[in-house]
Amino acid sequence: MKASEMVALSLEELRKKSEELNQELFNLRFQLHTGHLENTARIPQIKKDIARVNTVLRQKQG
Repeated sequence: MKASEMVALSLEELRKKSEELNQELFNLRFQLHTGHLENTARIPQIKKDIARVNTVLRQKQG
C-alpha cells in the first residue's frame, strides 16, 4: 500500500491496518522459523508498510 493511499484513511482505519500488518509479520516470522515460508521477500515489505502506517499516524496525530 502506498503512503498516498494511507493518508486518505482515518485514524481508526490506520490503527486497524497497523494491527493487521503486525499480525501478518508475526505469522510470517513464525512460518520462517518453522520452515514453511516460501516468499521470504514478503517480510521486508511488511516491515516497510508498518513503518509507512506509523509515519502517517504520527503525522495525523500531531
